[in-house]
Amino acid sequence: MKIAYAYESVRSRIDAAARRAGREPSSVMLIGVTKTVPSEAIFEAVEAGLTDVGENRIQEAAAKIQVIGRPPRWHLVGHLQTNKVHRAVELFDCIHSVDSEKMAELLNNNAAAKQRVLDVLIQVKVGGEPTKFGVEAGDVAALAMRMNALDNLSLLGLMTLPPLFDDPEKTRPFFAELRLLRDRLNESGAGLTHLSMGMSHDFEVAVEEGATMVRVGTALFGARGQARPS
Repeated sequence: MKIAYAYESVRSRIDAAARRAGREPSSVMLIGVTKTVPSEAIFEAVEAGLTDVGENRIQEAAAKIQVIGRPPRWHLVGHLQTNKVHRAVELFDCIHSVDSEKMAELLNNNAAAKQRVLDVLIQVKVGGEPTKFGVEAGDVAALAMRMNALDNLSLLGLMTLPPLFDDPEKTRPFFAELRLLRDRLNESGAGLTHLSMGMSHDFEVAVEEGATMVRVGTALFGARGQARPS
C-alpha cells in the first residue's frame, strides 16, 4: 500500500469518527509515529499531508530531523530519561511523556536556557499496569498546577497508553477516563485542551471518546521495519 494512500485512509477514518462524535474533524491531529521508519517514507507521508511526526527515541529522532528538518512538527511520544532532557528540548516541538515534577522542572530549566516555551503533556497511567510509565490519576492535579506555574512550559493536556486489547472497544473506558479527568481539572482552571490517546488499532474509538491527538504508526507505514517509500 502506498504511504500516501494509507495517509488518506487513516485521515478519512479519523474524520468519520470525529463526525460520529459530533466533533469537527479538524480538531484531531494525526501524529505519524516513525519508530524504525526510514526518512524516505516520512518524506512521502509529509508530501501527502502529514504535518506532525512522533518519535520514541532521542537518537533516532536526531538523525531524522537532520535529514527532514521542519516542517513537520516533531513530537516525543516515548519515555524521556532525565539525562536526555537537554537534547530533547533541542529537538522536539512537543513532549507527550512528562511524568514527574522533577522532569517538568528539568524541561522548564532547559527551555529557559534556550529562550523558548516548550509544549508538553502529562502522561497518565490509566490501566494500573506496573510496567508502564505515567502519573497516577490522583496525582495529576498537583502536577498540572505545578507545571502551569513554570514559565517555559506550555501544558497542553494529557496523554495515555491504555492496556492493549485485541478488541479496540475494550479501550473505550480508559479513553473516557482520561477525558473525564481532563474535564475535572479544567473545572479547577487547569486550561487543558489536548488528549493524546489512540494508536493504530484503536484510534477511532479514541477519537469518539475525545482524542485531539492520535499517534499512528503501523496503519500509516506498515509493520515495524517494513515501511518503504512508494
